[in-house]
Amino acid sequence: MPTLAPTNFNIVVSVLGGWISVFGLVSYLLKENFYLSEALISLLAGLVFSPHAANFVRPLEYAGSEENLNAITLYFTRLVLGVQLVLAGVQLPSRYLKKEWKPLALLLGPIMTAMWIITSLLVWGLVPNLPFLHALAIGACVTPTDPVLSNVIVKGRFADHNVPKDLQKIIIAESGANDGLGYPFLFFALYLVKYIGDGGVNEQGGAGLAMGLWFGETWGYTILLSVVYGAVVGWIAKELLHFCEEHKFVDRESFLVFAFSLALFITGTCGMIGSDDILACFIAGNVFTWDDWFRLETLDDSLQPTIDMLLNVTIFMWYGAVCPWHSFIANSIIPIYRLIPLGILILLFRRLPLILAFYKKIPQIYGFQQAVFMGFFGPIGCSAIFYLYATLEFIDTLNPNQGSVARWDVAHLKESVSVLVWFMVICSVVVHGLSIPLGKFGFYLPRTISRSLSSPEDLSFQIGARIIPRSRSRDGTATHTSADSRSVSVRPVYKVGGSIITEHTGTTADATELVESRDNLEAGSKPLELVPGSPHSTPSPTLPSRTIRFPDEASSAGKEFQDPKRDATTAS
Repeated sequence: MPTLAPTNFNIVVSVLGGWISVFGLVSYLLKENFYLSEALISLLAGLVFSPHAANFVRPLEYAGSEENLNAITLYFTRLVLGVQLVLAGVQLPSRYLKKEWKPLALLLGPIMTAMWIITSLLVWGLVPNLPFLHALAIGACVTPTDPVLSNVIVKGRFADHNVPKDLQKIIIAESGANDGLGYPFLFFALYLVKYIGDGGVNEQGGAGLAMGLWFGETWGYTILLSVVYGAVVGWIAKELLHFCEEHKFVDRESFLVFAFSLALFITGTCGMIGSDDILACFIAGNVFTWDDWFRLETLDDSLQPTIDMLLNVTIFMWYGAVCPWHSFIANSIIPIYRLIPLGILILLFRRLPLILAFYKKIPQIYGFQQAVFMGFFGPIGCSAIFYLYATLEFIDTLNPNQGSVARWDVAHLKESVSVLVWFMVICSVVVHGLSIPLGKFGFYLPRTISRSLSSPEDLSFQIGARIIPRSRSRDGTATHTSADSRSVSVRPVYKVGGSIITEHTGTTADATELVESRDNLEAGSKPLELVPGSPHSTPSPTLPSRTIRFPDEASSAGKEFQDPKRDATTAS
């Protein structure tokens, strides 16, 4: 007899699949018209479905314990960052890290170090009774800029129209590289906490051992080994794929998915040897496309942005469900009236003053406005969550005797780093996710009101994404442009993957003959034949209500309406 089975698996799969489907139906409207990021929308959706609201998604119940939940979040974050950083490395042009090493060295060296110090000082100054070493650890977690959230400003229509390509590339390279370089800042503080903290009397070695471990393990084993390992694996993978593609050993599907499998392999193997899998993935992605071959081969493919979207939506839904929202108000570390100003000050002073001070030495930044843009958009996201849970794992090792309570000086460190890092991530997702739409709204609203008050009869009216202006007749009366007129430009039609299908324009007579031909076809008459090279050789008119075209949609009425010029080119 059929019975209801509302198990955890069924509920999670239903919620995830339903949300992705609903979001996909309006994704173009939200991202390209309203400039809303999928990270912000998915984070809010995760909050709605979490135990704090609808209680559909119950992460703690699935994990069984707080330790298991932390481990799941850490591993999920590692997986997403590994895939995203390989894709970030693949997106960069040939030998980009070698060609642009000077501005990258400035961004990853003095600027990133100053970001860490400024953030730590703000945390230390506004959080009561917080030791400075703890503030250094918290500041290190939120220092790297997030590559997942950086996609909001380097992809899409806003980036195409407002962000130069050189600036997009340097943002991708910086956000990819500094994710893995957060380890030295974090473990500089954690080793000092362990060996010279107030409760570190049980640890032998002091500051000398702490610095020895920092140079040896962190810089030598974690950073340098990951760079070498990522470069070697990326180079071998490139050569193997070249050889197999030349000899027709690999099919198209396996070719396209090769970058993702490479990311999984590096993430797993680096995790086994205890190295920096995040940095290794980024280096491997760069070396993998060192000759630009793989990047150009997959330039018009839609698989990479599709996987990118699925990972972004899923990970931020999970963050919305597991985030300790209640701890922002009910905690023993910092009151809410200090927490909110701290978030605002970190977003304003963590990065922006440094970019403004050094932007003239970064050739990809062409002026003060671009410096403000790059300085403000340094988001805090998945990388901060990764370092948060890496810190929590390290704190567990500070328990000198198994089964006893933790050291008294780090008794509140877990709560401090959890509350502050999670709040910084939420602030960044919300502020950076709403900055572009609010900026657009604040720019256009005063101009619209001014026009409506000054000359209301000349105001254009908007249909969907197109503005159709009014025109004046000879007698001075205002008239609307006819909906049937071909003088109004139709917005670009996009393929899946983002490439624009070129539209061929024709005269009004051409469009009329095509409409008559379609009517004759529906009535059973012989359609109009279009002779190549004739003035009437115009393709079938585009459908204005569609925003996506698939490669097999050559025409909407049959082969009779295909463009002969395109057919001749294809045949040749």
